[in-house]
Amino acid sequence: MINKLAISNLPADMPAFLRSQAAIDEVEYLGPEPDRWRSRAEPELSAAQAPEHFINLDAAEALGPLPHKRLDFEAEVFAHGQRPEIIGLQPWETDEVWERLKAAMRQYRFLLAAGQDTKPVEDAILFYSGWLGHYVGDGSQPLHVAVSYNGWVGPNPNGYTTSHQIHHVFEGPFVAANIHAPDVQAKMTPAKVIDGDMFDAYVAYLHHAGTYLEKVYQLEKAGGFVGAGSQESRDFTAARLADGASMLRDMIYTAWVDSAQPVPEGRPAF
Repeated sequence: MINKLAISNLPADMPAFLRSQAAIDEVEYLGPEPDRWRSRAEPELSAAQAPEHFINLDAAEALGPLPHKRLDFEAEVFAHGQRPEIIGLQPWETDEVWERLKAAMRQYRFLLAAGQDTKPVEDAILFYSGWLGHYVGDGSQPLHVAVSYNGWVGPNPNGYTTSHQIHHVFEGPFVAANIHAPDVQAKMTPAKVIDGDMFDAYVAYLHHAGTYLEKVYQLEKAGGFVGAGSQESRDFTAARLADGASMLRDMIYTAWVDSAQPVPEGRPAF
């Protein structure tokens, strides 16, 4: 739903191929793609990319400001005797896929200006957009950014659930049964170009999602994710999905705008 709404609401100055019904269908299909890589049939792939779906922001930022480069963060984690696969790598994966998308859009501009066939790079752009959407969608879910990702962890004076059911129930059956695209689209923000550094903007987006962590547990305690839930739980969930769809749309739009900028001069660092 997040992927479909993001592509369906791209600004009119985006390339026509990216706003077509075929593009909407393709990017929607690709939304769950990274979860299709989490299979026992591909154990190495599953292990390597599982941490890219989440981050425990409290644990990550306890080590200091988040560096923009994945390997710098991993080095910091290892230096503190911890493991990156436990803390999570969500913002780095998302930023790296976004940069792939921007690079593909730059190549599209080059081929278009040269009068060459753009179909292969159009396919790449759709793939990167769909791949990106999975992680942006994960980032809109408060349970993806905290240690209490599937049951409350630590002191629990409010008696929140500690059962390992809340994550699946909230983002799976409850959404499928009760949340519809028009409800989400009505809560989306107007399209915009994201100012400043994308990594910093995305981390701020994750922090915003994290402010709703306790609300998820409060709603669950009140029965908000059982059956049809409540009006409050449905509105809350639609708003979280809308935040994801708006952010994904704006990241794709920003990649397009930024792809027109000249590549900085200098030799690549090997």
